[in-house]
Amino acid sequence: MATETKKGIVESVKDSIVSVITGAGDIVNAIVDTISGMVSNLVKETGKTGAALIEAAQDIISSTISGVVETGKNLEEGVKGLVIGILKGSKAMGEEALTSIGALAGKIIKTTFNAGGDVVAATKGLLKGVIHSAKDTGVDAEKAVSAAATGAIKAAYEISAEAGDKVKNAATGTIDGIKVIVKEPFPKSKEK
Repeated sequence: MATETKKGIVESVKDSIVSVITGAGDIVNAIVDTISGMVSNLVKETGKTGAALIEAAQDIISSTISGVVETGKNLEEGVKGLVIGILKGSKAMGEEALTSIGALAGKIIKTTFNAGGDVVAATKGLLKGVIHSAKDTGVDAEKAVSAAATGAIKAAYEISAEAGDKVKNAATGTIDGIKVIVKEPFPKSKEK
């Protein structure tokens, strides 16, 4: 019964996301508005914050990414909206925000891969969403994007060396005027 209930919640969230992004010209803001409300309610219901909140928000993350992938909308923009919405809804600040960002990055990359989405587009959207949210979370943008890039690359290498290399290449350099500093080493692949 619990599995059926969970499946119902996931489908309900996904249906909401699909309906919002199908009719929206600006999917970033449409997703931000929807997701921030869902995450805010999740915080109130569970009392969870930081990485524990990101774990609890897995259904929201999964449903959003699946909805964007299935509708063929711009995944980079969809993930950017997802990140901004989660960070806005969580109201995480400072160190707690950094912890959330690292955990969120890993969830987004693994979920995107599992949904058959483009991990490079997801990485770019993730980093742009984190940069956009940095000021609101009271975190230095360079530290925030570094935490996101590190979390994304680590998760991608847990999937495979190929996914890790793709995400690492996407997360290297300067994004929206912020230099991305990645903390290594990373596991070389899931098999090791």
